[in-house]
Amino acid sequence: MEIIFEQVITALQQTSWLERFSVLCGIIQVLLSKNNKVSNYFFGILGILSGMYVLFGAKLYAEIALNMYYLVMSIYGWWYWVTNTSMKNQPITVCDRKDWAVTMGISLLGFVFLYLILEHVTDSDVPAWDAWVSSTAWAGMWLLAKRKLENWLLLNVSNAFAIPLLIHKDLYLFAALTLFLFIVAIFGFLKWRRLIHIQNLKSSPSC
Repeated sequence: MEIIFEQVITALQQTSWLERFSVLCGIIQVLLSKNNKVSNYFFGILGILSGMYVLFGAKLYAEIALNMYYLVMSIYGWWYWVTNTSMKNQPITVCDRKDWAVTMGISLLGFVFLYLILEHVTDSDVPAWDAWVSSTAWAGMWLLAKRKLENWLLLNVSNAFAIPLLIHKDLYLFAALTLFLFIVAIFGFLKWRRLIHIQNLKSSPSC
Protein backbone atom coordinates (compact mmCIF):
# COMPACT_ATOMS: atom_id res chain seq x y z
CA MET A 1 0.00 0.00 0.00
CA GLU A 2 2.83 2.39 0.87
CA ILE A 3 4.55 1.64 -2.44
CA ILE A 4 1.37 2.43 -4.37
CA PHE A 5 0.95 5.69 -2.45
CA GLU A 6 4.53 6.69 -3.25
CA GLN A 7 3.97 5.90 -6.92
CA VAL A 8 0.87 8.08 -6.98
CA ILE A 9 2.71 10.99 -5.30
CA THR A 10 5.59 10.66 -7.78
CA ALA A 11 3.17 10.61 -10.72
CA LEU A 12 1.40 13.72 -9.46
CA GLN A 13 4.70 15.55 -9.06
CA GLN A 14 5.65 14.70 -12.64
CA THR A 15 2.45 16.05 -14.18
CA SER A 16 2.88 18.98 -16.55
CA TRP A 17 1.36 22.41 -16.02
CA LEU A 18 -0.89 21.76 -19.01
CA GLU A 19 -2.31 18.61 -17.44
CA ARG A 20 -2.94 20.54 -14.24
CA PHE A 21 -4.61 23.33 -16.24
CA SER A 22 -6.83 20.76 -17.98
CA VAL A 23 -7.86 19.28 -14.64
CA LEU A 24 -8.58 22.73 -13.20
CA CYS A 25 -10.81 23.57 -16.17
CA GLY A 26 -12.59 20.27 -15.71
CA ILE A 27 -13.31 21.05 -12.07
CA ILE A 28 -14.66 24.51 -12.91
CA GLN A 29 -16.76 23.09 -15.75
CA VAL A 30 -18.53 20.49 -13.64
CA LEU A 31 -19.19 22.95 -10.80
CA LEU A 32 -20.79 25.35 -13.27
CA SER A 33 -22.80 22.49 -14.79
CA LYS A 34 -24.05 21.54 -11.33
CA ASN A 35 -25.32 25.10 -10.91
CA ASN A 36 -26.97 25.07 -14.35
CA LYS A 37 -24.63 27.74 -15.80
CA VAL A 38 -24.11 27.88 -19.56
CA SER A 39 -20.55 29.14 -19.01
CA ASN A 40 -19.63 25.57 -18.06
CA TYR A 41 -19.07 24.90 -21.76
CA PHE A 42 -16.33 27.55 -22.06
CA PHE A 43 -14.21 25.88 -19.39
CA GLY A 44 -15.14 22.47 -20.72
CA ILE A 45 -13.76 23.38 -24.14
CA LEU A 46 -10.53 24.73 -22.61
CA GLY A 47 -10.12 21.56 -20.58
CA ILE A 48 -10.76 19.32 -23.58
CA LEU A 49 -8.29 21.14 -25.84
CA SER A 50 -5.51 21.15 -23.26
CA GLY A 51 -6.29 17.55 -22.32
CA MET A 52 -6.04 16.46 -25.95
CA TYR A 53 -2.57 17.96 -26.13
CA VAL A 54 -1.55 16.04 -23.01
CA LEU A 55 -2.92 12.82 -24.50
CA PHE A 56 -0.98 13.47 -27.71
CA GLY A 57 2.22 13.71 -25.72
CA ALA A 58 1.35 10.39 -24.10
CA LYS A 59 0.65 8.87 -27.56
CA LEU A 60 -2.92 7.97 -26.60
CA TYR A 61 -4.28 8.64 -30.06
CA ALA A 62 -7.59 6.80 -29.62
CA GLU A 63 -8.45 8.94 -26.59
CA ILE A 64 -7.69 12.07 -28.63
CA ALA A 65 -10.23 11.01 -31.24
CA LEU A 66 -12.83 10.38 -28.55
CA ASN A 67 -12.23 13.76 -26.97
CA MET A 68 -12.97 15.37 -30.31
CA TYR A 69 -16.57 14.24 -29.83
CA TYR A 70 -16.68 15.89 -26.42
CA LEU A 71 -15.41 19.07 -28.06
CA VAL A 72 -18.11 18.98 -30.73
CA MET A 73 -20.83 18.27 -28.16
CA SER A 74 -19.57 21.08 -25.92
CA ILE A 75 -19.67 23.57 -28.79
CA TYR A 76 -23.12 22.30 -29.75
CA GLY A 77 -24.38 22.56 -26.18
CA TRP A 78 -23.00 26.08 -25.79
CA TRP A 79 -24.57 27.18 -29.08
CA TYR A 80 -27.87 25.49 -28.22
CA TRP A 81 -28.13 27.28 -24.86
CA VAL A 82 -26.97 30.73 -26.06
CA THR A 83 -28.51 31.15 -29.51
CA ASN A 84 -31.79 29.30 -29.02
CA THR A 85 -34.03 32.00 -27.53
CA SER A 86 -36.49 29.45 -26.17
CA MET A 87 -33.62 27.52 -24.56
CA LYS A 88 -32.71 30.42 -22.29
CA ASN A 89 -35.87 29.75 -20.31
CA GLN A 90 -36.02 26.02 -21.01
CA PRO A 91 -36.69 24.12 -17.80
CA ILE A 92 -34.80 21.05 -16.71
CA THR A 93 -36.83 17.96 -17.56
CA VAL A 94 -36.68 14.20 -17.17
CA CYS A 95 -36.27 11.73 -20.00
CA ASP A 96 -39.29 10.36 -21.80
CA ARG A 97 -39.34 7.16 -23.87
CA LYS A 98 -37.92 8.89 -26.93
CA ASP A 99 -35.05 10.36 -24.92
CA TRP A 100 -34.25 6.96 -23.40
CA ALA A 101 -34.33 5.34 -26.83
CA VAL A 102 -31.82 7.88 -28.16
CA THR A 103 -29.70 7.51 -25.03
CA MET A 104 -29.57 3.72 -25.30
CA GLY A 105 -28.87 4.00 -29.01
CA ILE A 106 -25.91 6.32 -28.43
CA SER A 107 -24.57 4.07 -25.67
CA LEU A 108 -24.90 0.73 -27.47
CA LEU A 109 -24.18 1.77 -31.05
CA GLY A 110 -21.39 4.02 -29.84
CA PHE A 111 -19.89 1.12 -27.90
CA VAL A 112 -19.92 -1.21 -30.91
CA PHE A 113 -18.50 1.46 -33.21
CA LEU A 114 -15.72 2.49 -30.84
CA TYR A 115 -14.85 -1.08 -29.93
CA LEU A 116 -14.39 -2.04 -33.57
CA ILE A 117 -12.23 1.02 -34.22
CA LEU A 118 -10.10 0.53 -31.13
CA GLU A 119 -9.76 -3.21 -31.68
CA HIS A 120 -8.91 -3.21 -35.39
CA VAL A 121 -7.42 0.23 -36.11
CA THR A 122 -5.50 1.21 -32.98
CA ASP A 123 -3.06 -0.51 -30.63
CA SER A 124 -5.37 -0.08 -27.62
CA ASP A 125 -4.93 -2.75 -24.96
CA VAL A 126 -8.36 -2.09 -23.44
CA PRO A 127 -10.73 -1.61 -26.42
CA ALA A 128 -13.96 -2.78 -24.74
CA TRP A 129 -13.26 -0.90 -21.50
CA ASP A 130 -12.33 2.28 -23.33
CA ALA A 131 -15.30 2.02 -25.70
CA TRP A 132 -17.81 1.61 -22.86
CA VAL A 133 -16.45 4.59 -20.93
CA SER A 134 -16.68 6.79 -23.99
CA SER A 135 -20.06 5.65 -25.32
CA THR A 136 -21.82 6.21 -21.98
CA ALA A 137 -20.14 9.61 -21.69
CA TRP A 138 -21.39 10.43 -25.20
CA ALA A 139 -24.94 9.68 -24.10
CA GLY A 140 -24.49 11.77 -20.95
CA MET A 141 -23.19 14.74 -22.93
CA TRP A 142 -26.20 14.57 -25.24
CA LEU A 143 -28.56 14.60 -22.27
CA LEU A 144 -26.65 17.50 -20.70
CA ALA A 145 -27.06 19.53 -23.89
CA LYS A 146 -30.81 18.80 -23.75
CA ARG A 147 -30.91 19.74 -20.05
CA LYS A 148 -32.18 16.33 -18.98
CA LEU A 149 -31.89 15.31 -15.33
CA GLU A 150 -30.59 11.86 -16.21
CA ASN A 151 -27.41 13.24 -17.78
CA TRP A 152 -25.80 12.92 -14.34
CA LEU A 153 -26.64 9.21 -14.20
CA LEU A 154 -25.07 8.43 -17.57
CA LEU A 155 -22.01 10.53 -16.83
CA ASN A 156 -21.50 8.69 -13.56
CA VAL A 157 -21.78 5.31 -15.25
CA SER A 158 -18.93 6.49 -17.45
CA ASN A 159 -17.01 7.92 -14.48
CA ALA A 160 -17.31 4.70 -12.49
CA PHE A 161 -15.57 2.75 -15.25
CA ALA A 162 -13.18 5.56 -16.19
CA ILE A 163 -11.50 5.85 -12.78
CA PRO A 164 -9.87 2.38 -12.80
CA LEU A 165 -9.14 2.75 -16.51
CA LEU A 166 -7.16 5.95 -15.95
CA ILE A 167 -5.31 4.39 -13.02
CA HIS A 168 -4.49 1.44 -15.28
CA LYS A 169 -2.92 3.92 -17.73
CA ASP A 170 -1.04 5.72 -14.93
CA LEU A 171 -3.01 8.94 -15.44
CA TYR A 172 -3.48 9.48 -11.72
CA LEU A 173 -4.32 13.18 -11.88
CA PHE A 174 -7.05 12.56 -14.46
CA ALA A 175 -8.29 9.66 -12.31
CA ALA A 176 -8.48 11.96 -9.28
CA LEU A 177 -10.40 14.51 -11.36
CA THR A 178 -12.82 11.82 -12.51
CA LEU A 179 -13.40 10.73 -8.91
CA PHE A 180 -14.15 14.36 -8.06
CA LEU A 181 -16.52 14.58 -11.01
CA PHE A 182 -18.26 11.41 -9.83
CA ILE A 183 -18.92 12.94 -6.41
CA VAL A 184 -20.02 16.31 -7.82
CA ALA A 185 -22.34 14.58 -10.29
CA ILE A 186 -24.22 13.03 -7.37
CA PHE A 187 -24.84 16.49 -5.92
CA GLY A 188 -25.62 17.80 -9.42
CA PHE A 189 -28.33 15.18 -9.80
CA LEU A 190 -29.84 16.05 -6.42
CA LYS A 191 -29.77 19.78 -7.15
CA TRP A 192 -31.33 19.42 -10.60
CA ARG A 193 -34.05 17.22 -9.09
CA ARG A 194 -34.80 19.97 -6.55
CA LEU A 195 -34.92 22.51 -9.38
CA ILE A 196 -37.47 20.36 -11.20
CA HIS A 197 -39.57 20.24 -8.03
CA ILE A 198 -39.42 24.05 -7.76
CA GLN A 199 -40.33 24.41 -11.44
CA ASN A 200 -43.34 22.14 -10.95
CA LEU A 201 -44.52 24.15 -7.94
CA LYS A 202 -44.27 27.41 -9.91
CA SER A 203 -46.09 25.99 -12.92
CA SER A 204 -48.89 24.35 -10.94
CA PRO A 205 -52.12 26.37 -10.72
CA SER A 206 -52.56 28.21 -7.46
CA CYS A 207 -55.42 27.26 -5.25
